[in-house]
Amino acid sequence: MLGIGRRRAGRRTVRGAKVLVTGAASGIGRATARAAAAAGAELVLTDIDATGLDETVAGIRAAGGVVIAADALDITDYDAVTAFAERVHAEHGSLDVIMNVAGISAWGTVENLEHRHWRQMVEVNLMGPIHVIENFVPSMVRAGKGGALVNVSSAAGLLALPWHAAYSASKYGIRGVSEVLRFDLAQHGITVHLVVPGAVNTPLVHSVELAGVNKDNPKIERLTAAFASHAVPPERVATAILRGIEHNRFLVYTSFDIRFGYWWARKFAFPYEFAMRRTSARFSRLLASSGS
Repeated sequence: MLGIGRRRAGRRTVRGAKVLVTGAASGIGRATARAAAAAGAELVLTDIDATGLDETVAGIRAAGGVVIAADALDITDYDAVTAFAERVHAEHGSLDVIMNVAGISAWGTVENLEHRHWRQMVEVNLMGPIHVIENFVPSMVRAGKGGALVNVSSAAGLLALPWHAAYSASKYGIRGVSEVLRFDLAQHGITVHLVVPGAVNTPLVHSVELAGVNKDNPKIERLTAAFASHAVPPERVATAILRGIEHNRFLVYTSFDIRFGYWWARKFAFPYEFAMRRTSARFSRLLASSGS
């Protein structure tokens, strides 16, 4: 029997499933935890932000949702993730759905990015999810009930967006992990879902670090505002994730522009390369005029 619920036409739901959500203190993680709870899931939650995590747990329980475990920890700390997994498995057995949502962002040109930026992106956005996968997915395999693995990547894991080299290193990385596990885990009835959001209206949009850029410069403020104006609410992403599981979609889009952009990049390679070069040059001119 599969570890996540099934309904008509073989579609899966999270009703009655034990669901882990990382990054649950805010943004996409909090919205997804709330949506899964409303759909009948039993939640295991974690985030580095203890206060925000407590608020998420309290809100879900106040709304009648079920949180069976919650612990504040840093997913880049392999030992902490391992200890958390051991506690969860000892008390609740194997989980049914794993959602790697936690992440951070920093953008900049290669001459402005510092080593810490590259390391942070890879440690949080790639190694963090790997730590979770290492500690939770094998028990799902051994349980033999099937399940689902959700990894949140980004449009920057599909497209060559300007200033995103360090960020894309991590997001392309988790895309590669997901591509392989999609086939490796299929024999165990575990589906894999790669979420590729564009702009999402979360604290990350406003707190993103821009290496070598004065964020108070009016031109940068206008660029940030334009980016935020296209941002979708995190609740839309949460809905897309649950529908992605339900319909067994590998690529889970949260907005049409990213779906179209990725299709266009694959179908029209030369125009895509031309557009990316023009966009990169435009960003470089903006950087030169920003007074950084």
